[in-house]
Parts: sequence; structure tokens; C-alpha cells
Amino acid sequence: MNRLKSLTLPAVAFFAGAVTPFAFAPFGLWPLQIACLAILISAVLHTERARTAFYTGWAYGTASLIAGLYWLYVSMHTYGGMPSLLAGAAVVCLALFLGILAGLACLFTRFFMKGWQASLGITAILIFPAFWVLAEWVRGWIVTGLPWLVTGYAHTTSPLAGYAPVAGVYGVSFVAAIVAGAIALFFHIGRERWKTSLATVLAIIGLAFGAGSVLFHIDWTRPHGNPIQVRLLQGNVAQEFKFTPYQIGQALDMYAGMITSRPADLIVTPETAIPVYTHQLPAGYLEHLSRYAAQSLSHLALGMPQADTATVYTNSLIVMAPEDAGKPGLAGYRYNKHHLVPFGEFIPTGFRWFVRLMRIPLGDFTRGEPLQKPFRVKDQWILPNICYEDIFGEEIADQIRHEYKTGQPTPTVLLNVSNIAWFGNTIALPQHLQISQMRSLETGRPMLRATNTGTTAVIDARGRPVAWLPPYTRGELATTIQGTRGATPFIRFGNLTILIVALAALITARLLATRKRSR
Repeated sequence: MNRLKSLTLPAVAFFAGAVTPFAFAPFGLWPLQIACLAILISAVLHTERARTAFYTGWAYGTASLIAGLYWLYVSMHTYGGMPSLLAGAAVVCLALFLGILAGLACLFTRFFMKGWQASLGITAILIFPAFWVLAEWVRGWIVTGLPWLVTGYAHTTSPLAGYAPVAGVYGVSFVAAIVAGAIALFFHIGRERWKTSLATVLAIIGLAFGAGSVLFHIDWTRPHGNPIQVRLLQGNVAQEFKFTPYQIGQALDMYAGMITSRPADLIVTPETAIPVYTHQLPAGYLEHLSRYAAQSLSHLALGMPQADTATVYTNSLIVMAPEDAGKPGLAGYRYNKHHLVPFGEFIPTGFRWFVRLMRIPLGDFTRGEPLQKPFRVKDQWILPNICYEDIFGEEIADQIRHEYKTGQPTPTVLLNVSNIAWFGNTIALPQHLQISQMRSLETGRPMLRATNTGTTAVIDARGRPVAWLPPYTRGELATTIQGTRGATPFIRFGNLTILIVALAALITARLLATRKRSR
């Protein structure tokens, strides 16, 4: 029987994990996330050995990451030229490695359940949620971090979204795990107590969702200044041809035409829309755009790499303001990406052989400073981030908090420029949009997104997309944006809040278990 459980429970967890990505964008079946996590918790409660609990959690975590991050295969094989078997193995190995954290969460849950002699209720509603959120938090920084498909992202449109401004995406994960634990607990209660158990489950769900709804309607931030007109450009340049000489010339002409077609307070191109360094541009190219900025009173935010020396180059966003025309360097503001993508933008020690198997250019950038100032467009202060930097909510909160502490102008609008054409027409695009929604929820600030192939969008301060362009089309998104000012609890304290909550949950579980034993 024990051997059968040791095989069956990981298999059930693997299936639940494989289904979990349907809870995220573009499918949006967020109740499915709670149901799948409830299956995992129920499986852990059934385990009789810590080792089985580990394998059960590992199976769940690995399956969810393979199913949710399969698009990494596209970047490595289709666009990177890596052999298909090796690219597929790389995705599986990454999922196996990161899945260990889910396994450890389940192992520690079972270990402390036995060690403290905690009841099923204490384990499901306090111990497991604490270790689950700690495992997700660790995934956000270990080996530079990959907090993609964190539980909380499934709930950008659910009542649990209200917890994001208070405790961030991990706070949403924690509450979702409590709800899942309550549901799992219901199926472990004897038939003679099912009415009491059902009432408890419904009370927990009602309290969690009700409090989330109340928090969502709190105005943590307030409108600041006058709205500005923006134009977000989506060039839809095919990734397989992006760095060919012919396509580079076509892209430069296309973006120059799109930029100068009509004025706006802020005109934004995607990441590396200009795919060459300044010294490789045609003569007079940037001067032409600078003159247009001055004549039209437009601010131009251009995604392009910058080469400071022969060995120091950055993935950057430069901003040409109307007053910058004629100045040396032409651009008055520059943001350098600081959280770089392993293998795509820098090569981890000992893995240069792996990168040589791919044909990806611009593969070893220099990091920018962690704290960089926003730039001003009329009444608004714009804080940029590049590509997957916006999956690190703590870092964006740090940027805003730093401005408050130093007395500098605080950002009122977030701006993300991306080129995720590397991942093809896959679920990576809507997943990234959902991540940006979470950043708006956490900070109470609108987000502008200018992307190469999608999804170019405007997200309001409550995390709701209000305008967007269809993916894989060429066009522009013209709208107005109202910036906001103020500090949500998440801006003030970052992830410290949820770490304290998780620790408090474990302390409470210990005290309750001790009290139960004494009785």
C-alpha cells in the first residue's frame, strides 16, 4: 500500500501541475489554480513519508513549469538554432531544477506536520501556505530568479487581486493557498462532520474573497497632474530576420516613419526596435529624430543597444526630449536594463558552451544600475523597465520607494518595452501582459507596454487592460494616460510583509499544535 501511494500521489500531482497553466492568461480559468493546488495539498496530507511528499511536490512543480514555459523551446530551437532534442532537454532540466522548490515546500510541510503533531487543519491552512509562498519567493531570486507562473498571477482578475497592493503577488499566492488548503481539508473530514466542515470551508473562502474585494476598491493612489498623449509603436518585425542587414534597414526606415507620422507627448518604440549601436546607424538618423522631437514637442523613447566601449554595451532605452535638440549625444535620458536574462543577455559562468549552440546576437550585456531615475513628460514621471524586468515586482517597488526616501520626483507611470518575438506566437505573450497587470496592481500605477510583436497595451492603475493592439500586427496604440501618485503598502514594505506573514503563520501553527497536545 505504501509503495502504491509513493507512485500514485506524484502521478496525480504531476497531472494537476500540467493542468495549472490553464488558470493563467490567456485562458484565465483562475478557479482551476485553486483546485489544482487543493489536489496537491490533499496529496501531501495523504503521504506517510517526507520523501513521498517531496516527490509529490516536485512532480507538481515540474509539470506546471514544463506546460507553462514550453515556449522557451521556441526561442532556443526555432530562433536560436539549437538542436530540437537539446532544446527540449533544456526546458525539462530547467523545470526539474525549479520544481525542486515545490518539492521542498511539500517536504517541509509534511516534516513539521509530523514533528509538531499538527492537525490536518493546521497543516492545510497554515503550514502549507507558508512554505508554499516561501518556495515561490525563493524562485524569484535564486540563480537571478524566474518567478514566472507564480500562483498569484492567476488572480489578476479574481477577487484575490485586492491583496496585491498590500503584500504583492506572493501575498495573493498565500491567500490562494489558504483557500486551496480549506478545500483540501474538506475531503479529509469524516462524513459525520461534513456539515461543520463545509461551513468552515465556505467561511474561509467567503472571508478571503470578501476581504480581497474590499481591498481592491481602496484608492491607494490618486491621480496626479494632467493626462498625457502617448503613442505606442508595434513594428511586428519577424525575429528570424531582425538582425539581417536588409531587415535592419527596413526596420530603421519603418520606425522613423512611424515616429514622425504625427506628434504626441510621448512616443515609444519596443525594446531594440533600433537593433544596432549608435555608431552603426546611417548618418543623420538620430539627428533627424531629434529635430522632429523639438519641432513637434514630442518625447521619443527609443529602444536600442548602447556601446560605451568596445567591451561595455547595454540594453537601453534612450529618450529624446524637445529641449535636447542640438545637445551632444542628442538624448538627455538613458535607462540601462539591470536585470539581465541568463543565456540571452549574459552568459553564466561555465555555460558559454551552451550559448555557442544558439545563434542569438547581443548575448553578453553589461548590467545597469539597480536604481535609476524616471524621466519627465509634462506633469508625469515615467519609470521604464525592459522586457522581463517587470516580473520582479520587488525591484520596481524599490525604485519607487527610493525616490520617496531621497525626495526625488516619484514615478507616476510605469513603462515596459519588450521584444518577446523570441517565443513566437505562444502563450508567453498574454502571460507577460498578465505579469504587467500585477505590477500595476501592486504599485497603484498605470503601465504602458510597447512591444515588437505583442502585446502592446495600456493598463490602468487597477491592473485592467484598457487598450491594446492585436498581437502579430503592425500598428500604433494612441491614447491618453493619467498618472498616479501615492504609496501602496507594497511600495512601502515590498516582500517584507509576506515574509513576516509566512513566519507568523508558522509560529501560530506551532502554538496551536502545542496547545492541542497539552489538552
